Amino acid sequence: MMLVNVTRQTTLAERITLADTFVSRLAGLMGRSQLPNGEGLVISPCSSVHTFFMRFAIDVIFIDREYRVIRTIPAMRPFRFSPYVRSARQVVELPTGTIERSQTRVGDILRW
Repeated sequence: MMLVNVTRQTTLAERITLADTFVSRLAGLMGRSQLPNGEGLVISPCSSVHTFFMRFAIDVIFIDREYRVIRTIPAMRPFRFSPYVRSARQVVELPTGTIERSQTRVGDILRW
């Protein structure tokens, strides 16, 4: 699946993976050596993330049930907790620099 910012007409990822089970949400990107450009992970349901046991920083986008961006965290470093984002329903994890490159902002609508 491709992830697109409909508001800005930019592509965030050519290939996204959905983590929608307890185990896949818990594991997330742990154990991977990198997240290549053009790839991403959608965690659902989710309202906070951590980067424990990760070896690289990631861009994090929190979206609500209408797929509206409600918070972004560019370049979240390893071994950190994100804040709890109450109205978030899903989180998108992307390679560092994707938020800036795609010009994604709070209020934008994403689709896959």
